[in-house]
Amino acid sequence: MVESLETVLVEYDEARGVGTLTMNRPDALNALNAQLGADIVAGLERLEERNDGADGVELRAVVLEGAGEKAFCAGADIGGFSRESSGGSSPRSHYEFIRDYPAPVVAKIDGYCLGGGFETALACDFRLASERSTLGFPEVDLGILPGAGGVQDVTKIAGSAVAKELAMTGEHISAARADEEGLVNRVYADDEFDEGVDDFVTELAGKAPLAVQAIKQSADMAVNSGLEEGIAYDRSLFQELLRTEDHAEGAAAFSEDREPEFEGK
Repeated sequence: MVESLETVLVEYDEARGVGTLTMNRPDALNALNAQLGADIVAGLERLEERNDGADGVELRAVVLEGAGEKAFCAGADIGGFSRESSGGSSPRSHYEFIRDYPAPVVAKIDGYCLGGGFETALACDFRLASERSTLGFPEVDLGILPGAGGVQDVTKIAGSAVAKELAMTGEHISAARADEEGLVNRVYADDEFDEGVDDFVTELAGKAPLAVQAIKQSADMAVNSGLEEGIAYDRSLFQELLRTEDHAEGAAAFSEDREPEFEGK
């Protein structure tokens, strides 16, 4: 049975213990706004309720995907940048909620995975991509930076040179290049994508759930020491950049479909 929130579809496969959240704004390429971020959190909370009983861990894994055939999530709604940070309007953003979630979360990336969408995928435990997918950080062309830990994440995974290249150039990279840099776990041929992801998640869900949760906590502690401070610093920079003329010019150029003319003020 599928439960429909305003911008997210929630489904639970009881036989496998697998939940699926589908970002459901296909006409907007599943672009992030405050409602979508809040609905992702609400959907995860509803799935987590499966573990509130005395029957052990029922929820073994969660798949996060985008509706439609074009995008996992193409970034944030450009009109919302000046009103809310990349981390969303909630004190606990969906990025943080995904990072702290007890069950492993798998990003099923098919199509565009850009900006805040890329940061959402990076917050997940696993990233599985189709060959046709593209990933990147276009924020620099708006006079800002990824504000929810994306530069921090890519630096920890692939090194500062790769993080700087992606964030400074705004380049969209192929799934194959992302795989080379360790930014995705698997890349599947387009016609084998659904089956490949299903097999991966089924195997993951079949492992000892308490051990899986402990491994997630251990790995995150080892890798993310200092991550909270880094993300807080990025958010402060993001807020400062929102107030610059360069950001106003970048947003205007985006809306007018032209190249921005930045003046460094």
